[in-house]
Amino acid sequence: MPIPAKIRLALTLRYLATGDSYKSLHYLFKVSTSAISQIIPEVCKAINSVLKDQIKLPQTPAEWLSIEEGFRRKFPRCVGAIDGKHIVIKCPPHSGSQYYNYKHTYSIVLMALVDSEYRFIFADIGGQGRISDGGIFQNCLLLQKIDTGTINLPPDAPLPGREIDVPYVFLCDGAFAIDKHIMKPFPGNHNFNTMERTFNYKLSSSRIIVENVFGILTTVFRIFKKPIEIDRENVPTVTMTCILLHNFLINSRTSSNIYAPPGTFDSIADGVNIDGSWRQNQPNPDNSALRPIARVPRRSPRDIYEIRSEFAHYFHNLNTENN
Repeated sequence: MPIPAKIRLALTLRYLATGDSYKSLHYLFKVSTSAISQIIPEVCKAINSVLKDQIKLPQTPAEWLSIEEGFRRKFPRCVGAIDGKHIVIKCPPHSGSQYYNYKHTYSIVLMALVDSEYRFIFADIGGQGRISDGGIFQNCLLLQKIDTGTINLPPDAPLPGREIDVPYVFLCDGAFAIDKHIMKPFPGNHNFNTMERTFNYKLSSSRIIVENVFGILTTVFRIFKKPIEIDRENVPTVTMTCILLHNFLINSRTSSNIYAPPGTFDSIADGVNIDGSWRQNQPNPDNSALRPIARVPRRSPRDIYEIRSEFAHYFHNLNTENN
């Protein structure tokens, strides 16, 4: 007797939301574990087909300017925040060291770009964990588009009140290599009120959006609370389902306040950072399925550091004027 569609959907959503074992799902839904192993990827593929338009990389300068508008108050010329995670998986059969990463676990890699509304606008899933994180990013479609000039960003323009043209940039943390369109913090510790410290604060307070997005993803989709125990070839499909459902729920007028009620995300009030509620439900980092990528060393041309310096001068002058 065929398993009804509503049971297949309920079973899959239960799995994504709880990370329950197939054995637990078997007792709850009275479906064999062998059938469950087929149902989950099948339903996830169906969800991905229906919701595929929930994630879309901007294609025109006007669309990128719409993204920049959301960041403009905190970090003008920013068109998104980038982060990468190792998705820890059970050891694939006969995989050797293909998916064995620097943390001595087996993983595939997720590279993501988010906008100011806590939505994914790009996700690249499936790089082998053994490849250096620099290699993963170099092979990422997003960076390839940036490097080849096919990402179609708006032309360089001066920051407000400045005269030097700067490019539109993606914000990242210290793990990534700085580039013309990839902006990262100044390394090291810096004294209070210095240009470098002001810049790092502005970048961090804008980039933290991507940390919040991954935070709520692991809070709601508890499949990421521990290493994922499904066949490796299905992990990208299941991960993309969670990403698309995240965007769907954020975009939905009826569900956005249920999915992410006020206080969910980090905020700033009177200059004080306030932690979002998602931080109260995070797994031990050593047990989570989503783990940070390693630092990507790379020597960059001098003019790229001059771009960062121009941003730093802008924020430092703005900070001085406001004080």
